[in-house]
Amino acid sequence: MASAPGLPARLLGLMLSLSLRGAQAVDCGSLGPASRLTFTPTARDLWLAPRVRAPGPLDHLYSTVRRFLSAVQPKPFPTELARALLNEPASVKVDEVVQYETGYVVCAVIAGLYLLVVPAAGLCFCCCRGRKRRCGGRVKTEHKDMACERGTLMTFLLLTTLVLLIGVVCAFVTNQRVHEQMGPSAKAVPETLLSLRGLVSDVPQELQAVAQQFSLPQKRVLKDLDGVATSIGSTIHTQLRSTVYEMLASLLSLGHALQVSVDHLRALNTTLVELWKGQQELDQAVRAHREHLHALLQEPDCQSCAETLSRVQDLELGADFSQVPQVDDVLHHLKGVPEANFSSMVQEENSTFNALPLLASLQMADVVTELKKVVAQQPEGLKTMAKVFPDWEAASRWSQALEKVENNSRPYLKEVQRYEKYRWIVGCVLCSAVLLVVVCNLVGLNLGIWGLSAREHPSHLEAKGRAGARILMVGVGLSFLFAGPLILLVFSTFLVGGNVQTLVCRSWESGELYEFVDTPGNLPSSMNLPHLLGLKKNISILLAYQQCRKGAPLWKVLQLNDSYDLEMYLDMSQYMANLEQELQNLTVDVKSLDLLSPAGQRDLRALQSSGLGSIHYSSFFIQIQKPVVNTSVEQLAQELEGLAHSQGDSVLEKQLQQEAQGLENFYQNKVLPQQHLVAKLNISARALAFSAPSLQLETSGVLDRVTHLKEELPAWAARILKNESKCFLTREMGYFFQYVAWVREEVTQRIATCQPLSGALDNGRAILCDMMADPWNASWFCLAWCTFFLVPSIIFAIKTSKYFHPIWKRLSSSSSEETQLFHIPRVTSLKL
Repeated sequence: MASAPGLPARLLGLMLSLSLRGAQAVDCGSLGPASRLTFTPTARDLWLAPRVRAPGPLDHLYSTVRRFLSAVQPKPFPTELARALLNEPASVKVDEVVQYETGYVVCAVIAGLYLLVVPAAGLCFCCCRGRKRRCGGRVKTEHKDMACERGTLMTFLLLTTLVLLIGVVCAFVTNQRVHEQMGPSAKAVPETLLSLRGLVSDVPQELQAVAQQFSLPQKRVLKDLDGVATSIGSTIHTQLRSTVYEMLASLLSLGHALQVSVDHLRALNTTLVELWKGQQELDQAVRAHREHLHALLQEPDCQSCAETLSRVQDLELGADFSQVPQVDDVLHHLKGVPEANFSSMVQEENSTFNALPLLASLQMADVVTELKKVVAQQPEGLKTMAKVFPDWEAASRWSQALEKVENNSRPYLKEVQRYEKYRWIVGCVLCSAVLLVVVCNLVGLNLGIWGLSAREHPSHLEAKGRAGARILMVGVGLSFLFAGPLILLVFSTFLVGGNVQTLVCRSWESGELYEFVDTPGNLPSSMNLPHLLGLKKNISILLAYQQCRKGAPLWKVLQLNDSYDLEMYLDMSQYMANLEQELQNLTVDVKSLDLLSPAGQRDLRALQSSGLGSIHYSSFFIQIQKPVVNTSVEQLAQELEGLAHSQGDSVLEKQLQQEAQGLENFYQNKVLPQQHLVAKLNISARALAFSAPSLQLETSGVLDRVTHLKEELPAWAARILKNESKCFLTREMGYFFQYVAWVREEVTQRIATCQPLSGALDNGRAILCDMMADPWNASWFCLAWCTFFLVPSIIFAIKTSKYFHPIWKRLSSSSSEETQLFHIPRVTSLKL
């Protein structure tokens, strides 16, 4: 039994240690994660909308033209020729240019031959047709294979006309496409230059604006600091309340049990004293009644008194309360107990514990003020981020040069648009001319075929056939008339567009152009980019372009890493260290939470050492179970009353009646009060016997728990405070990390990014090659297609028109001649 009180203490220690470990592993759910901050973009709109030609039905035509130009000019980019042309134009030899442009020279020869031959042939045709009326005449005699020849010629003319129709439709479409793309493409040039102007010059101002937005996380952290003390106090209260409330409830229950036990013990002692006094008085009265009755019942005249006499002889005390243990020592130990009002004490401690958030707020007020001072400061790196950004002299030269180029380009762009308008008009006129030829061929074919079918009627004058032939001749005349302007327009646009495609676009797409620019000595110093920017190191345009497309920052592309390191200015470690150091000064003092007052502790110590549980309560129960008097006094009185009525002696009868009345009075005045005292003693003894052993054990456990808890509460609260401080720091650092991540993205991808440069190059290539060169080249290709197909159109039209005139028949008397398919009346002379 002696080791029993130590077992709860050890169990309590184990429970507290487990609880404290659990407190150390508490997550940060009470504070929650950092909310999302919204920053205002500070970068000027440097982004260029990517210009990409949407896929369309003309893509196959563009591919065909590019393959044709690759066949015309299969040679690679002329590095040596371009170097000489850029650095020493006077040293460029014509034969070298001609040698490189061999394919274009061949095409020029073909175009020249076409320009000479076709108009000359047309002139000859007109002379022959006008003077001798021989060219483009008629079939004079009908022969066996005429229908086959006529059908073949009409078929070839129709196919040629369809090819011309397809070509002229494509020419119209591509000519219009070039005209539509010219305006937006010309406007894109100043937009691109304007975007490139701010690529470097606006960076310091935008970096300063980025640094100023550090106030957003600062304000959020300062706002959180206003409630951090209350939040930490509430967390400590939340994590401790189950243990503290349980402890206070145990103390309240134990105080109540202590009060009840002391009351029972005092009642037990008082009742026992009264029983001792009553027992002495009762013993004298019992003896007197027994002796007097014994004398009466032994008289000779007493009839039927033997049985009653035996009962009277047993008339004596039953319970002897002098045999029960004394409780004076226990009462002496519990003298003045309970000194404390456990109900008031628990209520006061509960109020003190519930005021812990407010108490923590008051205790942390000074530290929170210092934390706000730390947060209000701006990291040194952010202060200098904009100031130390490389601001070399070439930045202003870069901006001025681009501004000058932009201003100078506007008149040229207007001239380009004006000449493009003229080209578009000429192209529309020539395409319309080709379309007229197509219409003449189709109308002439239709009228001619109609006229052929009308020859079956002898009365018909064959006007439709002659009209078809004449319309075909009109188409032939238009073909000869416009062949020269067509070939001139085709070759001039072919020479420009073809060289742009093979010399610029093809080398731009393959990267040869970048390699040429990157090779030292190819460009003059006035066009050298490192020289223009005043850089100490040479940079590769191709590598810079590739890096810009991947989103590399400007200082990396320009190799300025040794003079500017963004991560160094975004280093928040010292700032966070200062904040963490100040957070370590947060403390919460829970020593004001006593749990158990000194008076209450004395009461419990007195109860623990009182020996209340070691009282031999079974001795009380042994005596309590015995009757106060062994013989029932009440029944004996009734028996004497009955015995008195059966006596013949009136004196004896009267004496017995007096004795019966005396016993009745004895029972009412002596025995019955003694029985009440015994019942009262029984209640107190049983209550103490039931509660005293466990009460003392519980008292020992509660005292041990209170002692351990008061020792561990400060450390427990300190651990919770430390954990909550770390959680708070983590959350607040999340706001600063959001800012750093936003600054890194804003600076590297929007402010100091060179993506506008790569975007400008990509857009430039798309505008020049995809949107201008491709439809431009497709336009002359379709016109060339039509121009060269005019030759077979002329031939087939002239040949076919012969069969649409009236046909001479041979003079013959044979009846077979009269049955020819086309019957022509015999005349001596017939002029067309």
